[in-house]
Amino acid sequence: MTVKIVPVIMAGGKGTRLWPLSRATAAKQFIRFIGDKTLFQGTLDRVSDPELYEPPLVVTNEEFRFLVAEQAREEGIKLSGIVLEPEARNTAAAVAVAALIAADLYGKDAVVQILPSDHDIIADDTYRNCVATAAAAARTGKIVTFGITPNEPATGYGYIELGDALPGGAHAVKRFVEKPKLEDAEKMLASGNFFWNSGMFVFSAEHMLAELRTLAPEVVAASEKSVEKSTKDLDFIRLDAAAFAENPNISIDYAVMEKTPNAAVVPSPITWSDLGSWDAVWKIGEADADGNVVSGNATLVNTRNSLVMSRDNHLAVQGMEGVAVIASEDAVYVGRLDDSQQVGNLVKLLAADRKTAALTENHPTSLRPWGGYTSILNGERFQVKRLFVHPGKKLSLQKHHHRSEHWICVKGAAEVTIDDKVMMLHENQSVYIPQGAVHRLGNPGKILLELIEIQTGSYLGEDDIIRLVDEFGRS
Repeated sequence: MTVKIVPVIMAGGKGTRLWPLSRATAAKQFIRFIGDKTLFQGTLDRVSDPELYEPPLVVTNEEFRFLVAEQAREEGIKLSGIVLEPEARNTAAAVAVAALIAADLYGKDAVVQILPSDHDIIADDTYRNCVATAAAAARTGKIVTFGITPNEPATGYGYIELGDALPGGAHAVKRFVEKPKLEDAEKMLASGNFFWNSGMFVFSAEHMLAELRTLAPEVVAASEKSVEKSTKDLDFIRLDAAAFAENPNISIDYAVMEKTPNAAVVPSPITWSDLGSWDAVWKIGEADADGNVVSGNATLVNTRNSLVMSRDNHLAVQGMEGVAVIASEDAVYVGRLDDSQQVGNLVKLLAADRKTAALTENHPTSLRPWGGYTSILNGERFQVKRLFVHPGKKLSLQKHHHRSEHWICVKGAAEVTIDDKVMMLHENQSVYIPQGAVHRLGNPGKILLELIEIQTGSYLGEDDIIRLVDEFGRS
Protein backbone atom coordinates (compact mmCIF):
# COMPACT_ATOMS: atom_id res chain seq x y z
CA MET A 1 0.00 0.00 0.00
CA THR A 2 1.22 3.50 -0.84
CA VAL A 3 -0.10 6.93 0.06
CA LYS A 4 1.80 8.45 -2.84
CA ILE A 5 0.43 8.86 -6.36
CA VAL A 6 1.51 6.28 -8.94
CA PRO A 7 2.20 8.18 -12.19
CA VAL A 8 1.57 6.32 -15.45
CA ILE A 9 2.95 7.98 -18.58
CA MET A 10 1.42 7.03 -21.94
CA ALA A 11 4.30 7.21 -24.43
CA GLY A 12 3.32 4.97 -27.31
CA GLY A 13 1.63 7.42 -29.68
CA LYS A 14 2.89 7.91 -33.23
CA GLY A 15 1.29 11.20 -34.21
CA THR A 16 2.26 13.10 -37.36
CA ARG A 17 0.57 16.46 -36.70
CA LEU A 18 3.99 18.08 -36.24
CA TRP A 19 5.34 16.80 -39.55
CA PRO A 20 8.05 16.92 -40.85
CA LEU A 21 9.80 16.71 -37.46
CA SER A 22 7.43 14.08 -36.06
CA ARG A 23 6.81 10.89 -38.01
CA ALA A 24 5.48 7.42 -37.39
CA THR A 25 8.91 6.28 -36.18
CA ALA A 26 9.89 9.64 -34.63
CA ALA A 27 7.02 10.55 -32.32
CA LYS A 28 6.73 14.11 -31.02
CA GLN A 29 7.09 13.14 -27.34
CA PHE A 30 10.75 12.20 -27.93
CA ILE A 31 11.71 15.27 -30.01
CA ARG A 32 13.31 18.45 -28.71
CA PHE A 33 11.22 21.21 -30.26
CA ILE A 34 12.07 24.23 -28.12
CA GLY A 35 14.56 23.96 -25.27
CA ASP A 36 16.89 21.14 -24.35
CA LYS A 37 14.32 18.61 -23.12
CA THR A 38 11.81 16.47 -24.94
CA LEU A 39 8.12 16.52 -24.02
CA PHE A 40 8.55 13.05 -22.50
CA GLN A 41 11.38 14.30 -20.30
CA GLY A 42 9.25 17.27 -19.24
CA THR A 43 6.52 14.83 -18.22
CA LEU A 44 9.03 12.80 -16.22
CA ASP A 45 10.15 15.96 -14.43
CA ARG A 46 6.56 16.75 -13.38
CA VAL A 47 6.32 13.47 -11.50
CA SER A 48 9.83 13.45 -10.02
CA ASP A 49 8.94 14.68 -6.51
CA PRO A 50 9.57 11.62 -4.27
CA GLU A 51 7.40 13.12 -1.52
CA LEU A 52 4.35 13.05 -3.81
CA TYR A 53 5.01 10.34 -6.40
CA GLU A 54 6.18 6.77 -6.68
CA PRO A 55 8.62 6.11 -9.57
CA PRO A 56 6.67 6.43 -12.82
CA LEU A 57 5.38 3.53 -14.88
CA VAL A 58 5.67 4.08 -18.64
CA VAL A 59 3.42 2.41 -21.22
CA THR A 60 4.92 2.40 -24.70
CA ASN A 61 5.68 0.04 -27.60
CA GLU A 62 8.55 -2.11 -28.79
CA GLU A 63 9.88 0.53 -31.16
CA PHE A 64 10.20 3.25 -28.50
CA ARG A 65 11.45 1.11 -25.60
CA PHE A 66 15.09 2.21 -25.69
CA LEU A 67 14.14 5.86 -26.27
CA VAL A 68 12.08 5.73 -23.06
CA ALA A 69 14.90 4.08 -21.10
CA GLU A 70 17.60 6.42 -22.41
CA GLN A 71 15.65 9.66 -21.94
CA ALA A 72 14.71 8.63 -18.40
CA ARG A 73 18.38 7.87 -17.73
CA GLU A 74 19.36 11.32 -19.05
CA GLU A 75 16.96 12.88 -16.51
CA GLY A 76 18.25 10.66 -13.72
CA ILE A 77 14.75 9.34 -13.04
CA LYS A 78 14.17 5.78 -11.85
CA LEU A 79 11.14 4.04 -13.36
CA SER A 80 8.77 1.50 -11.81
CA GLY A 81 8.83 -0.27 -15.14
CA ILE A 82 8.40 0.08 -18.90
CA VAL A 83 5.32 -1.76 -20.20
CA LEU A 84 5.46 -2.77 -23.87
CA GLU A 85 2.18 -2.98 -25.76
CA PRO A 86 2.43 -5.56 -28.58
CA GLU A 87 0.14 -3.43 -30.77
CA ALA A 88 -1.90 -0.25 -30.55
CA ARG A 89 -5.25 -0.79 -28.83
CA ASN A 90 -6.20 2.77 -27.80
CA THR A 91 -6.32 4.07 -24.23
CA ALA A 92 -8.85 1.76 -22.55
CA ALA A 93 -6.49 -1.21 -22.76
CA ALA A 94 -3.50 0.89 -21.67
CA VAL A 95 -5.38 2.23 -18.63
CA ALA A 96 -6.60 -1.24 -17.66
CA VAL A 97 -3.07 -2.69 -17.87
CA ALA A 98 -1.68 0.26 -15.89
CA ALA A 99 -4.31 -0.16 -13.15
CA LEU A 100 -3.57 -3.90 -12.89
CA ILE A 101 0.19 -3.42 -12.64
CA ALA A 102 -0.11 -0.47 -10.22
CA ALA A 103 -2.39 -2.56 -7.98
CA ASP A 104 0.11 -5.41 -8.04
CA LEU A 105 3.08 -3.13 -7.25
CA TYR A 106 1.51 -0.73 -4.75
CA GLY A 107 -1.81 -2.18 -3.57
CA LYS A 108 -5.33 -2.21 -4.99
CA ASP A 109 -6.18 1.18 -3.45
CA ALA A 110 -3.19 2.90 -5.08
CA VAL A 111 -4.09 6.27 -6.62
CA VAL A 112 -3.00 6.37 -10.26
CA GLN A 113 -2.42 9.47 -12.39
CA ILE A 114 -2.54 8.96 -16.16
CA LEU A 115 -0.40 11.46 -18.07
CA PRO A 116 0.06 11.76 -21.84
CA SER A 117 3.77 12.06 -22.60
CA ASP A 118 3.39 14.79 -25.24
CA HIS A 119 1.76 17.65 -23.32
CA ASP A 120 3.50 20.86 -22.30
CA ILE A 121 2.49 21.91 -18.78
CA ILE A 122 3.91 24.36 -16.27
CA ALA A 123 3.97 22.44 -12.98
CA ASP A 124 3.45 25.40 -10.64
CA ASP A 125 1.48 25.60 -7.39
CA THR A 126 -1.81 25.86 -9.30
CA TYR A 127 -1.05 22.61 -11.11
CA ARG A 128 -0.02 20.82 -7.92
CA ASN A 129 -3.16 21.99 -6.14
CA CYS A 130 -5.28 20.60 -8.99
CA VAL A 131 -3.49 17.24 -8.72
CA ALA A 132 -4.09 17.16 -4.94
CA THR A 133 -7.78 17.94 -5.46
CA ALA A 134 -8.08 15.16 -8.05
CA ALA A 135 -6.29 12.64 -5.82
CA ALA A 136 -8.60 13.43 -2.90
CA ALA A 137 -11.66 12.90 -5.10
CA ALA A 138 -10.20 9.66 -6.47
CA ARG A 139 -9.84 8.28 -2.96
CA THR A 140 -13.63 8.65 -2.54
CA GLY A 141 -14.28 6.48 -5.61
CA LYS A 142 -14.40 9.12 -8.35
CA ILE A 143 -12.79 8.74 -11.77
CA VAL A 144 -11.35 12.22 -12.19
CA THR A 145 -10.22 14.18 -15.21
CA PHE A 146 -8.78 17.69 -15.48
CA GLY A 147 -10.80 20.37 -17.23
CA ILE A 148 -8.50 22.99 -18.75
CA THR A 149 -9.80 26.56 -18.55
CA PRO A 150 -10.33 27.55 -22.22
CA ASN A 151 -8.93 30.83 -23.49
CA GLU A 152 -10.26 30.60 -27.05
CA PRO A 153 -13.07 28.77 -28.91
CA ALA A 154 -10.77 25.93 -29.99
CA THR A 155 -12.29 23.27 -32.22
CA GLY A 156 -9.47 20.76 -31.85
CA TYR A 157 -10.38 19.69 -28.29
CA GLY A 158 -13.27 17.88 -26.67
CA TYR A 159 -15.16 19.80 -23.97
CA ILE A 160 -16.56 18.95 -20.53
CA GLU A 161 -19.60 20.64 -19.02
CA LEU A 162 -19.45 21.08 -15.25
CA GLY A 163 -22.09 19.49 -13.07
CA ASP A 164 -22.73 19.92 -9.36
CA ALA A 165 -19.87 20.80 -7.02
CA LEU A 166 -18.45 17.93 -4.96
CA PRO A 167 -16.79 18.17 -1.55
CA GLY A 168 -13.15 19.17 -1.85
CA GLY A 169 -13.20 21.20 -5.08
CA ALA A 170 -14.03 18.71 -7.84
CA HIS A 171 -17.30 18.73 -9.78
CA ALA A 172 -19.51 16.04 -11.22
CA VAL A 173 -19.39 15.79 -15.00
CA LYS A 174 -22.64 16.90 -16.61
CA ARG A 175 -21.64 15.80 -20.10
CA PHE A 176 -18.77 15.36 -22.54
CA VAL A 177 -18.86 17.16 -25.89
CA GLU A 178 -16.96 15.95 -28.97
CA LYS A 179 -14.75 18.38 -30.90
CA PRO A 180 -17.28 21.11 -31.78
CA LYS A 181 -17.92 23.39 -34.71
CA LEU A 182 -16.64 26.94 -34.25
CA GLU A 183 -20.04 28.45 -33.49
CA ASP A 184 -20.69 25.82 -30.80
CA ALA A 185 -17.22 26.35 -29.31
CA GLU A 186 -17.90 30.10 -29.11
CA LYS A 187 -21.15 29.48 -27.22
CA MET A 188 -19.49 27.10 -24.78
CA LEU A 189 -16.65 29.53 -24.15
CA ALA A 190 -19.14 32.34 -23.49
CA SER A 191 -21.12 30.23 -21.00
CA GLY A 192 -18.11 29.82 -18.69
CA ASN A 193 -19.26 26.33 -17.70
CA PHE A 194 -17.27 24.31 -20.24
CA PHE A 195 -13.66 23.18 -20.05
CA TRP A 196 -11.26 21.49 -22.46
CA ASN A 197 -10.83 17.76 -21.95
CA SER A 198 -7.15 17.33 -21.08
CA GLY A 199 -6.80 13.57 -21.47
CA MET A 200 -5.31 13.30 -17.97
CA PHE A 201 -7.00 11.12 -15.33
CA VAL A 202 -6.69 10.27 -11.64
CA PHE A 203 -8.35 7.23 -10.02
CA SER A 204 -7.76 4.46 -7.53
CA ALA A 205 -6.75 1.22 -9.23
CA GLU A 206 -9.57 -0.79 -7.64
CA HIS A 207 -12.27 1.72 -8.61
CA MET A 208 -11.12 1.97 -12.21
CA LEU A 209 -10.99 -1.81 -12.54
CA ALA A 210 -14.46 -2.09 -10.99
CA GLU A 211 -15.83 0.43 -13.51
CA LEU A 212 -14.17 -1.43 -16.38
CA ARG A 213 -15.59 -4.76 -15.21
CA THR A 214 -19.06 -3.22 -15.26
CA LEU A 215 -18.84 -1.06 -18.38
CA ALA A 216 -16.18 -2.79 -20.55
CA PRO A 217 -15.62 -6.34 -19.19
CA GLU A 218 -13.91 -7.49 -22.40
CA VAL A 219 -11.16 -4.89 -21.80
CA VAL A 220 -10.42 -6.17 -18.30
CA ALA A 221 -10.52 -9.80 -19.38
CA ALA A 222 -8.01 -9.32 -22.20
CA SER A 223 -5.80 -7.00 -20.15
CA GLU A 224 -5.69 -9.34 -17.14
CA LYS A 225 -4.69 -12.24 -19.37
CA SER A 226 -2.00 -10.17 -21.11
CA VAL A 227 -0.52 -9.11 -17.74
CA GLU A 228 -0.69 -12.63 -16.24
CA LYS A 229 1.19 -14.03 -19.24
CA SER A 230 3.63 -11.13 -19.51
CA THR A 231 7.39 -11.66 -19.38
CA LYS A 232 10.24 -9.58 -17.97
CA ASP A 233 13.11 -8.55 -20.27
CA LEU A 234 15.72 -6.23 -18.75
CA ASP A 235 13.62 -3.31 -17.44
CA PHE A 236 10.74 -4.11 -19.80
CA ILE A 237 7.40 -5.81 -19.10
CA ARG A 238 6.31 -7.52 -22.32
CA LEU A 239 2.56 -8.05 -22.42
CA ASP A 240 1.35 -11.29 -24.00
CA ALA A 241 0.60 -10.46 -27.63
CA ALA A 242 -2.24 -12.91 -28.27
CA ALA A 243 -4.11 -11.95 -25.10
CA PHE A 244 -3.59 -8.21 -25.60
CA ALA A 245 -4.91 -8.43 -29.17
CA GLU A 246 -8.30 -9.49 -27.76
CA ASN A 247 -8.75 -5.94 -26.43
CA PRO A 248 -11.29 -3.82 -28.33
CA ASN A 249 -9.82 -0.71 -29.92
CA ILE A 250 -11.62 1.88 -27.76
CA SER A 251 -10.66 4.91 -25.70
CA ILE A 252 -11.03 5.18 -21.95
CA ASP A 253 -13.34 8.15 -22.56
CA TYR A 254 -15.76 5.96 -24.53
CA ALA A 255 -15.31 2.83 -22.41
CA VAL A 256 -15.72 4.48 -18.99
CA MET A 257 -15.80 8.27 -18.69
CA GLU A 258 -18.87 8.89 -20.87
CA LYS A 259 -20.86 6.14 -19.13
CA THR A 260 -19.88 6.06 -15.47
CA PRO A 261 -21.94 7.96 -12.87
CA ASN A 262 -18.67 8.46 -10.96
CA ALA A 263 -16.99 10.76 -13.47
CA ALA A 264 -15.62 13.94 -11.92
CA VAL A 265 -13.67 16.93 -13.22
CA VAL A 266 -11.30 19.36 -11.54
CA PRO A 267 -11.46 22.84 -13.15
CA SER A 268 -7.79 23.53 -13.88
CA PRO A 269 -6.65 27.07 -14.74
CA ILE A 270 -3.17 25.79 -15.57
CA THR A 271 -0.75 26.57 -18.39
CA TRP A 272 -1.32 23.60 -20.70
CA SER A 273 -0.93 22.65 -24.34
CA ASP A 274 -1.18 19.30 -26.08
CA LEU A 275 1.18 20.66 -28.76
CA GLY A 276 -1.10 19.28 -31.41
CA SER A 277 -0.19 21.80 -34.09
CA TRP A 278 2.59 24.15 -35.16
CA ASP A 279 0.39 27.00 -33.99
CA ALA A 280 0.52 25.51 -30.46
CA VAL A 281 4.33 25.26 -30.64
CA TRP A 282 4.51 28.93 -31.67
CA LYS A 283 2.33 29.95 -28.73
CA ILE A 284 4.61 28.35 -26.12
CA GLY A 285 7.85 29.60 -27.70
CA GLU A 286 9.84 32.66 -26.68
CA ALA A 287 8.98 35.27 -29.31
CA ASP A 288 11.19 38.16 -30.44
CA ALA A 289 10.03 41.76 -30.82
CA ASP A 290 8.27 40.89 -34.10
CA GLY A 291 6.40 37.95 -32.59
CA ASN A 292 8.62 35.37 -34.27
CA VAL A 293 9.71 32.14 -32.63
CA VAL A 294 12.93 30.91 -34.21
CA SER A 295 14.86 27.69 -33.60
CA GLY A 296 17.97 26.62 -35.47
CA ASN A 297 19.60 28.25 -38.47
CA ALA A 298 17.44 31.04 -39.87
CA THR A 299 17.47 34.65 -41.08
CA LEU A 300 14.17 36.59 -41.04
CA VAL A 301 13.45 39.84 -42.89
CA ASN A 302 10.17 41.77 -42.66
CA THR A 303 8.51 38.72 -41.11
CA ARG A 304 6.12 38.76 -38.15
CA ASN A 305 4.22 36.39 -35.86
CA SER A 306 5.76 33.31 -37.43
CA LEU A 307 7.39 30.04 -36.39
CA VAL A 308 10.66 29.19 -38.15
CA MET A 309 12.54 26.00 -37.23
CA SER A 310 15.42 24.23 -38.93
CA ARG A 311 17.32 21.13 -37.90
CA ASP A 312 20.15 21.61 -40.40
CA ASN A 313 19.76 23.82 -43.46
CA HIS A 314 19.72 27.61 -43.17
CA LEU A 315 16.26 29.10 -43.72
CA ALA A 316 15.85 32.61 -45.15
CA VAL A 317 12.29 33.92 -44.71
CA GLN A 318 11.21 37.27 -46.13
CA GLY A 319 7.96 39.23 -46.15
CA MET A 320 5.79 36.67 -44.34
CA GLU A 321 3.28 36.89 -41.51
CA GLY A 322 1.57 34.19 -39.47
CA VAL A 323 3.33 31.26 -41.10
CA ALA A 324 5.16 28.12 -40.03
CA VAL A 325 8.33 27.22 -41.90
CA ILE A 326 9.71 23.91 -40.61
CA ALA A 327 12.73 22.17 -42.14
CA SER A 328 13.93 18.69 -41.27
CA GLU A 329 16.89 17.04 -42.97
CA ASP A 330 14.80 15.81 -45.92
CA ALA A 331 11.58 17.87 -46.10
CA VAL A 332 10.22 21.39 -45.59
CA TYR A 333 6.71 22.35 -44.49
CA VAL A 334 5.34 25.84 -45.18
CA GLY A 335 1.82 26.82 -44.12
CA ARG A 336 -0.26 29.36 -42.27
CA LEU A 337 -0.24 28.98 -38.51
CA ASP A 338 -4.02 29.36 -38.34
CA ASP A 339 -4.35 26.41 -40.72
CA SER A 340 -1.79 24.14 -39.04
CA GLN A 341 -4.49 21.89 -37.52
CA GLN A 342 -4.84 20.48 -41.04
CA VAL A 343 -1.29 19.14 -41.34
CA GLY A 344 -2.68 15.66 -40.72
CA ASN A 345 -4.60 15.82 -43.99
CA LEU A 346 -1.42 16.81 -45.83
CA VAL A 347 0.42 13.87 -44.28
CA LYS A 348 -2.33 11.50 -45.47
CA LEU A 349 -1.79 12.73 -49.05
CA LEU A 350 1.96 12.18 -48.73
CA ALA A 351 1.44 8.72 -47.25
CA ALA A 352 -0.90 7.72 -50.09
CA ASP A 353 1.73 8.45 -52.74
CA ARG A 354 4.40 5.78 -53.17
CA LYS A 355 6.99 8.46 -54.01
CA THR A 356 6.50 10.36 -50.73
CA ALA A 357 5.19 7.72 -48.30
CA ALA A 358 8.61 7.22 -46.70
CA LEU A 359 8.64 10.90 -45.68
CA THR A 360 5.75 10.21 -43.29
CA GLU A 361 7.25 7.06 -41.79
CA ASN A 362 10.98 7.34 -41.33
CA HIS A 363 13.09 10.22 -40.14
CA PRO A 364 16.63 10.62 -41.56
CA THR A 365 17.91 10.46 -37.97
CA SER A 366 17.14 7.18 -36.21
CA LEU A 367 17.77 6.89 -32.48
CA ARG A 368 19.09 3.72 -30.90
CA PRO A 369 19.90 2.75 -27.29
CA TRP A 370 23.59 3.32 -28.02
CA GLY A 371 23.14 6.62 -29.90
CA GLY A 372 21.89 6.66 -33.48
CA TYR A 373 22.57 7.50 -37.08
CA THR A 374 21.60 10.04 -39.74
CA SER A 375 21.24 9.05 -43.38
CA ILE A 376 23.27 11.49 -45.48
CA LEU A 377 23.29 10.06 -49.00
CA ASN A 378 21.74 7.03 -50.70
CA GLY A 379 22.58 5.63 -54.11
CA GLU A 380 22.63 2.38 -56.07
CA ARG A 381 24.69 -0.12 -54.03
CA PHE A 382 25.94 2.49 -51.55
CA GLN A 383 24.82 4.77 -48.72
CA VAL A 384 26.51 7.20 -46.36
CA LYS A 385 25.54 7.66 -42.70
CA ARG A 386 26.70 9.69 -39.73
CA LEU A 387 26.94 7.44 -36.67
CA PHE A 388 26.97 8.83 -33.13
CA VAL A 389 27.67 6.70 -30.07
CA HIS A 390 27.15 7.85 -26.47
CA PRO A 391 30.04 7.56 -24.00
CA GLY A 392 30.35 4.06 -22.58
CA LYS A 393 27.97 2.50 -25.11
CA LYS A 394 28.55 -0.32 -27.61
CA LEU A 395 26.73 -1.51 -30.70
CA SER A 396 25.95 -5.21 -30.93
CA LEU A 397 28.57 -7.72 -32.04
CA GLN A 398 27.24 -8.35 -35.54
CA LYS A 399 27.84 -9.25 -39.15
CA HIS A 400 26.27 -8.54 -42.54
CA HIS A 401 25.71 -10.98 -45.39
CA HIS A 402 25.37 -8.44 -48.21
CA ARG A 403 27.46 -5.37 -47.44
CA SER A 404 30.86 -4.12 -46.38
CA GLU A 405 31.47 -0.94 -44.40
CA HIS A 406 34.08 1.82 -44.14
CA TRP A 407 34.25 3.78 -40.87
CA ILE A 408 35.94 7.19 -40.64
CA CYS A 409 36.31 8.65 -37.13
CA VAL A 410 35.59 12.39 -37.05
CA LYS A 411 35.18 12.99 -33.29
CA GLY A 412 36.21 11.05 -30.21
CA ALA A 413 37.86 7.64 -30.10
CA ALA A 414 36.35 4.32 -31.18
CA GLU A 415 37.03 0.79 -30.01
CA VAL A 416 36.67 -1.39 -33.11
CA THR A 417 36.41 -5.18 -33.12
CA ILE A 418 36.86 -7.05 -36.42
CA ASP A 419 36.78 -10.83 -36.03
CA ASP A 420 39.49 -11.59 -33.44
CA LYS A 421 41.23 -8.21 -33.66
CA VAL A 422 40.50 -5.18 -31.40
CA MET A 423 41.89 -1.74 -32.25
CA MET A 424 41.46 1.92 -31.34
CA LEU A 425 40.34 4.33 -34.05
CA HIS A 426 41.12 8.03 -33.48
CA GLU A 427 40.05 11.20 -35.27
CA ASN A 428 40.91 11.26 -38.99
CA GLN A 429 41.61 7.51 -39.00
CA SER A 430 39.56 4.93 -40.91
CA VAL A 431 38.97 1.19 -41.02
CA TYR A 432 37.40 -1.28 -43.45
CA ILE A 433 34.97 -4.02 -42.36
CA PRO A 434 34.70 -6.75 -45.01
CA GLN A 435 31.39 -8.36 -45.91
CA GLY A 436 30.67 -11.21 -43.48
CA ALA A 437 33.22 -10.09 -40.86
CA VAL A 438 32.09 -10.21 -37.22
CA HIS A 439 32.50 -6.68 -35.92
CA ARG A 440 31.58 -4.26 -33.17
CA LEU A 441 31.86 -0.52 -32.47
CA GLY A 442 32.14 1.00 -29.00
CA ASN A 443 32.81 4.35 -27.37
CA PRO A 444 35.15 3.90 -24.38
CA GLY A 445 35.64 7.67 -24.02
CA LYS A 446 33.84 10.46 -22.19
CA ILE A 447 32.65 12.48 -25.19
CA LEU A 448 30.25 11.66 -28.02
CA LEU A 449 31.81 9.46 -30.71
CA GLU A 450 31.01 10.46 -34.30
CA LEU A 451 31.89 8.52 -37.45
CA ILE A 452 31.05 8.59 -41.12
CA GLU A 453 29.97 5.16 -42.32
CA ILE A 454 30.05 4.26 -46.01
CA GLN A 455 28.16 1.07 -46.87
CA THR A 456 28.59 -0.73 -50.18
CA GLY A 457 26.99 -3.93 -51.36
CA SER A 458 24.09 -5.64 -53.11
CA TYR A 459 21.61 -5.06 -50.25
CA LEU A 460 21.80 -2.30 -47.63
CA GLY A 461 18.61 -2.79 -45.58
CA GLU A 462 18.65 -2.56 -41.79
CA ASP A 463 17.37 -6.13 -41.59
CA ASP A 464 20.74 -7.42 -42.88
CA ILE A 465 22.12 -7.40 -39.33
CA ILE A 466 22.93 -10.68 -37.62
CA ARG A 467 23.38 -9.79 -33.92
CA LEU A 468 25.59 -12.24 -32.04
CA VAL A 469 25.99 -10.38 -28.71
CA ASP A 470 23.96 -7.35 -27.63
CA GLU A 471 23.86 -5.61 -24.24
CA PHE A 472 20.35 -4.33 -25.02
CA GLY A 473 18.77 -7.76 -25.40
CA ARG A 474 18.32 -7.66 -29.17
CA SER A 475 20.47 -10.66 -30.16
